[in-house]
Amino acid sequence: MGTARLGSTALLALLVLVVVAYILRWFSNPLRKIPTVGGPSAPLVSYWGAFNVLRNPRMLLSEGYERYYGSAFKVSRFDQWLVVVSGPRMIDDIRKRPDDELSSLEGNKETLQTRFTLGHNTDNDPYHLDIIRDKLMRSIDAVLPDVIDEMRSAVPAYIRLDHDNLDSWAELNITNVTKNIIARASSRVFVGIPACHNQAYLNLAIKYTIDLMRDAFLLNWAPSVVRPFLAQYFSATRRTIHSALHHLKPLLDERRAEMGTYGDDYPGKPNDMLQWVLEEAVPRGSPDYEIVERVMLVNFSATHTVSVSISHALLHLAAEPKYLKPLRDEVEAVISVEGWTKAAMGKLWNIDSFLKESQRVNGVGLVSGTRKALQDTTLVDGTFIPKGTTIVTAMSPTHYDERTYKNASVFDPFRFARMRAAEAAVTKHHLVHVSHEYLAFGYGKHACPGRFFAAIELKAMLAYIVLNYDLKLPGDGLRPKNVSFGLHILVPDPKATVLFRRRQNAV
Repeated sequence: MGTARLGSTALLALLVLVVVAYILRWFSNPLRKIPTVGGPSAPLVSYWGAFNVLRNPRMLLSEGYERYYGSAFKVSRFDQWLVVVSGPRMIDDIRKRPDDELSSLEGNKETLQTRFTLGHNTDNDPYHLDIIRDKLMRSIDAVLPDVIDEMRSAVPAYIRLDHDNLDSWAELNITNVTKNIIARASSRVFVGIPACHNQAYLNLAIKYTIDLMRDAFLLNWAPSVVRPFLAQYFSATRRTIHSALHHLKPLLDERRAEMGTYGDDYPGKPNDMLQWVLEEAVPRGSPDYEIVERVMLVNFSATHTVSVSISHALLHLAAEPKYLKPLRDEVEAVISVEGWTKAAMGKLWNIDSFLKESQRVNGVGLVSGTRKALQDTTLVDGTFIPKGTTIVTAMSPTHYDERTYKNASVFDPFRFARMRAAEAAVTKHHLVHVSHEYLAFGYGKHACPGRFFAAIELKAMLAYIVLNYDLKLPGDGLRPKNVSFGLHILVPDPKATVLFRRRQNAV
């Protein structure tokens, strides 16, 4: 009995010590001074706030934005706090901070949990990002005809209709349609022909996008102590990479042989992401797995962002098909003169505006501009940010702010086209233009480097669809509500469908 009582006393003492340690840790935490939204901020009970963020992230983000506009607030995760800033002064302050103070790269690595979802070399030497900024951007003019050509062949391949009955409508899952089209069009630039026509490979490229998003979400919301276990036994990303390697290894072997025979430059040398990564990988002695992983990671960035964005836009268009005619009139007028060219894409103001407005009211997440503090930092409003803290900007409430956008809660497809015309500003309100008022692609020097490529894909796909198809929603015709997973992921309802019918005078 004495031993049992002694054991109970020891257990109680240990429990008291743990609680006291939590309380002392909390009172010594500098983040305690930043207001909390979503629940209590005291030790242990702050977990309730983390559950609230998962249940209703948009409401909590909007609440914090209204209460602490122009400053900072924090929301709970299960083992850390996420600091949210808003307002032009704070957003500009974050933008101007040097990378050794607030790091965009480390912030993005935190979001994707790359320590667990990527291989060591890919995580610590992300030279594929330099390839996007340099070679992909410099090659846009050269690869654009291929992208548009692939887009025009991919759309009818995945929007399958009864061509013997032009009056028939086909109800298709919009997420499945857009993911396949974008994966194929992007892969034309990432791995070239014939790999971009290999449906088994495309399925893996799409699967990798889903796997990475799911794994990152799970790991971000799991306590840090269990993340290695989850990554080891539940992560699917690495298995998907190995499967993709099966399809790309013959291509890698062939290209290595050509480089060994002809050197760095030769007639017919491929001009795609696989080749660019291979050329960087050979001097490093990188294994094939790592090469494929980098290509798939770039594919993830393109496929996820573009497919979600075009799905949002098509759902808006199907919900309000009255906008088909003005969009169609513009596309017909421009394409008849310019053809399917980069110049044509630049003249599609209404298409551009429709996509930008869809991004404004939806987006691919509720926050953007993720940064991780690499040293103790004091923001312009006096908020102290300790080393290791993750900071984001409140994108969704910014996009719904009536101080910036009149009738901000209303989807107004030609809002930005009117703004461009009224201000005679050709580029200011363009889809790819970023500012502290429009954060869909980030802001500042770390704005998404692939947004120019993404914009061309988006405009080409929307233009081709409005020119060749009628759209509407099934049932009551109401646009399905979006689905949020925390603050970083927002997607259309995965079950949402759109009715398509091919136009009789389609091109």
